[in-house]
Amino acid sequence: MLSPGTKAPDFSTKACVSIEKGQEFKTVTNKDFAGKWIVFYTYPKDFTFVCPTEIVEFDKKAKEFADRGAVVLGGSTDNEYSHLAWRKDHADLRKINHPLLHVNHAMAEAFGLLQPTAGVALRATFVIDPTGVVRHASANDLSVGRNVDEVLRVLDGLQTDELCPCNWHKGEETLTQKLKKAS
Repeated sequence: MLSPGTKAPDFSTKACVSIEKGQEFKTVTNKDFAGKWIVFYTYPKDFTFVCPTEIVEFDKKAKEFADRGAVVLGGSTDNEYSHLAWRKDHADLRKINHPLLHVNHAMAEAFGLLQPTAGVALRATFVIDPTGVVRHASANDLSVGRNVDEVLRVLDGLQTDELCPCNWHKGEETLTQKLKKAS
């Protein structure tokens, strides 16, 4: 899996962006979001149980990410047609507004996303800065969903460009600020 400090690979892949007839699919590339923060999360498979809880939560928080200059992209190794079928089948997923990418083989390899025994995408999260550098990377076991509020907190901390302590939240004093006061 990619580590913080590495350049995120370029990608171009198909995505399910809508359930509206004739508007379901779009090719999505990292270049579409040049100069923005990208929050890219992956989940193991469509038509599962933990995954929709995360997708819905990322979508609920999409405005909070957008307010921070970040776009949210989700995806799995299932293709865009599977994403569409799942969205049509699952009441909560019909309403989402962010793209679900087909993490094709090349993209999965480039990001280091394949879970070694199951052969599906890891439950991973990457925060990529506007210059294309991975600033945060994490992965959970396939059975445990991530905390979207924690992803927002990490993004907030990264955007301060300062030292942020454990459990720090936006609006609180950073360690950098405390050190300046002490000197």
